Amino acid sequence: MSLELARRIAERMRWQPELVDFARANLARWSQQNHSAPSLLRCYAEWQQILSRPVAEICTLLCTESDNAQRLRQNSPFAGVLSPTEVWEVKARFRHAPATA
Repeated sequence: MSLELARRIAERMRWQPELVDFARANLARWSQQNHSAPSLLRCYAEWQQILSRPVAEICTLLCTESDNAQRLRQNSPFAGVLSPTEVWEVKARFRHAPATA
């Protein structure tokens, strides 16, 4: 499910590159809110480095099916890019999808 959400964000970011600034603002706010959580701060710092790359590279990383990309998506700074309706649509689709072996 996080991969599908990331794909939608990447698609939007391709024509709205200012979403990188939105993600940076999230990271700045979260860093202040979680200043005493070293593991989160390390994750935020990793995302800050990623967000300094070209948009095409960020989009590729978001859509990659590797373990590392999966780990990064768990703390994606793009929270709030998709509307609640879009998020619920994806969640509902996955909730009703048949389980695969």
